[in-house]
Amino acid sequence: MTGLEKGGRATAGGGPLLLGVRHHGPGSARAVRAALDAARPRVVLIEGPPEADALIPLAAEEDMRPPVALLAHAVDEPGRSAFWPLAEFSPEWVAIRWAVEHEVPARFIDLPATHTLAWGKDEGAGERPGVGAGDGDGAGSDAGSGAGSGSGPGSEAGSGAGPGSDAGSGAGPGPEAVSGSGPGSDAGSESGPGSDAGSGAGPGPEDGSAAAPAADADVRIDPLAVLAEAAGYDDPERWWEDVVEHRGSAEGDAIAPFVVLEEAMGALREAYGSGGHDRDLVREAYMRLQVRAARREFEDEVAVVCGAWHVPALRQKTAVSADRALLKGLPKVKTDMTWVPWTHRRLSRVSGYGAGIDSPGWYGHLFAAPDRPIERWMTKVAGLLREEDRIVSSAHVIEAVRLAETLAAMRGRPLPGLGETTDAVRAVMCEGSDVPLALVHDRLVVGDVLGEVPQAAPAVPLQRDLDRIQRRLRLKPEALERELELDLRKETDAGRSRLLHRLRLLGIGWGEPAVSRGSTGTFRETWRLRWEPELSVRVAEAGVWGTTVFAAATAKAEADAVGAQALADVTGLAERCLLAELPDALPVVMRVLADRAALDTDVGHLAQALPALVRSLRYGDVRGTDTGALAGVAAGLAERIFVGLPPACAALDADAAEEMRRHVDAVHGAVGLLADVPVPRHGDLRGRWHSVLRVLSDRDTVPGVIRGRTVRLLLDDGELGQDEAARLMGLVLSPGTPPADAAAWIEGFVGGGSGGGMLLVHDERLLGLVDTWLTGVPADAFTDVLPLLRRTFSAYEPGVRRTLGELVRRGPGERRGVTAAGSGIPGFADGLDSARAAAVLPVVRLLLGLGEVTQGAEGSGVDNNLAGVAG
Repeated sequence: MTGLEKGGRATAGGGPLLLGVRHHGPGSARAVRAALDAARPRVVLIEGPPEADALIPLAAEEDMRPPVALLAHAVDEPGRSAFWPLAEFSPEWVAIRWAVEHEVPARFIDLPATHTLAWGKDEGAGERPGVGAGDGDGAGSDAGSGAGSGSGPGSEAGSGAGPGSDAGSGAGPGPEAVSGSGPGSDAGSESGPGSDAGSGAGPGPEDGSAAAPAADADVRIDPLAVLAEAAGYDDPERWWEDVVEHRGSAEGDAIAPFVVLEEAMGALREAYGSGGHDRDLVREAYMRLQVRAARREFEDEVAVVCGAWHVPALRQKTAVSADRALLKGLPKVKTDMTWVPWTHRRLSRVSGYGAGIDSPGWYGHLFAAPDRPIERWMTKVAGLLREEDRIVSSAHVIEAVRLAETLAAMRGRPLPGLGETTDAVRAVMCEGSDVPLALVHDRLVVGDVLGEVPQAAPAVPLQRDLDRIQRRLRLKPEALERELELDLRKETDAGRSRLLHRLRLLGIGWGEPAVSRGSTGTFRETWRLRWEPELSVRVAEAGVWGTTVFAAATAKAEADAVGAQALADVTGLAERCLLAELPDALPVVMRVLADRAALDTDVGHLAQALPALVRSLRYGDVRGTDTGALAGVAAGLAERIFVGLPPACAALDADAAEEMRRHVDAVHGAVGLLADVPVPRHGDLRGRWHSVLRVLSDRDTVPGVIRGRTVRLLLDDGELGQDEAARLMGLVLSPGTPPADAAAWIEGFVGGGSGGGMLLVHDERLLGLVDTWLTGVPADAFTDVLPLLRRTFSAYEPGVRRTLGELVRRGPGERRGVTAAGSGIPGFADGLDSARAAAVLPVVRLLLGLGEVTQGAEGSGVDNNLAGVAG
């Protein structure tokens, strides 16, 4: 007697054991394991791309830890790709592991990826075969999979296009196609046992392509919604959890649940046909052919794990010729396939995974917990909150468990679900606050688990080199976002910086630069790191540029330089090449830069390009890079700006004047850095720049905001005395100047976050001039200048604004006398207050380690209790 005969059959008529499941469902996964243990089939067929058959043995490797995904990509176009994600609680993964552990052959039987990717390419933004949009299959259809040919994050809204959006109970791990750019944003919700009717449940291919036609959405059905409504439920997810996910592993007929589900799906397909997912007819035809082939080899000792929606179609008796006719003429594309790490967050719909689930962390807990899942879950929550310094005791855990069980009983549920546990955690452990509850949802309900794949898994040479560098630099990819502080004076940190900059050049956004805290030196960098599964596709895409990270980044930089449209793009690329330490790419970039700079006559473009070029000169000291050629180009660029800036600043409107003011600021900072670098044949750049600023400050045709800014820059550099600055301000604020022009000059002189407020605080003459002018502005003109003044002074720090208001309130005639009398604002008296200064000397000496000196304090007659601290 065979194992199937002992375990029973899915139908009275015999045939293969068809196990209809829902993707990423712990209840389905447990049921599959129990059914396989009972039936003991000689072969296990699984919904998935057949090209991955050779990768199945890798599931037995010790280094293989789910969540993982099968990645298929076109050899000639790596960006055209699709994922088949599998979690620990995915029925397909359980079937694979069972087959490997019992040394039973396992095969994938879904439509090959070679057709899936090619079909999407041929039809562009339309529907995809076997994937999708519009044809999702139920239990586990890869709705919306296909080879997404779109470019943005797929918008398979409501079409279950993501990784197998089997909006029903999805079972087949359909591909999550990301051809284009990012994870598909399938707005569907995973619901039915495999019907990808807009909700996506199966691990079908998640497609990053376009949405399906709206007409298809009108006819697609959600099997779970239909069954839930028949059972009296208004929420399909709640019904599925109560009926399937919360079922324990009690003894009984392990095949019975699948028999019942097959009957339900059969009734639905009799009523709704393909349910609007006509593409599934092609996929099901291919699967029937594979099942026939397996039965010829193993007779009826065959088990098939697929989306529940597909089960009636696989049970259906059809002619072989009819199935082959459906497959005739399908387009093909050469593909490669491998395993890649996946994340719980990427399984979640929050990330745009149309076939995703709301709570992968919760489902993983239900699958892994041997018993008492609610008690164990509450313990996890308590541990997390304690790590965040929240007071949570054992009593909180006990009360939360009791409350969750009470809520489940009141709501008629067999076991507390995520809703009941969440309500209990909010009420008991979070004291009604949603703030800590959001942390629980992010860390536990969704989670940041990142899978691992063994080194033996196939990979492009670039991925191999990246793995080697990551191990050498001890820089492990992690799903949880974290900040990395680098000190470029250390060899390991410098290597990490080079790697991250090179990956950014290749479009692999593993890390993003962040603002360094506590240091502004060029030897320190801060990165924000987070590894996303889609980066594996980016790595495969970048493989066309070279077999190593260094070679690929060099070739990509050279190509980007040649294809750059704007001069600023080339200078920015030069800066990135220096950061990434790509000496072989710099000659090409510099040649293109020199050519573009010589031909570009727009001063604005030159001013945009100069700062990035000059910033690059700073990296020579820290990174040991020769920047001599860069300095010559930068100096030449600066000379051309000096010549062209005065005429470029004439006759500008308000918006153009403000933009040019920003250019002047940027060039001023760049010249300050460039002047410290010896550049042969270019003389005193800073002196010539100051001459340009003087010309701009005196020309009436230059907008006021630029003239005011140039005066301020000259004053800050010591090239203009305070008396001269006050004279120029007085001329501008005279009655003969239109109020709008005067307000613009003030904005340029003291506006923004450039310290203009403190300048007015410390120089009462300038403040008096502004005060006198403002009080003399006619009423009809005041309304016009008010927005400019508000924008100018609102940028000041609150303390600066408060001090200015106090000075103005006291009036110009009283400021000097009031402060001299000792009742002014502290710190702004005319002379030094010796007594107050002497009071802090003992403390300063203690801080500097110079010892305590009390004699000076006593001699000054100041009683300072802090001086005795060191005693």
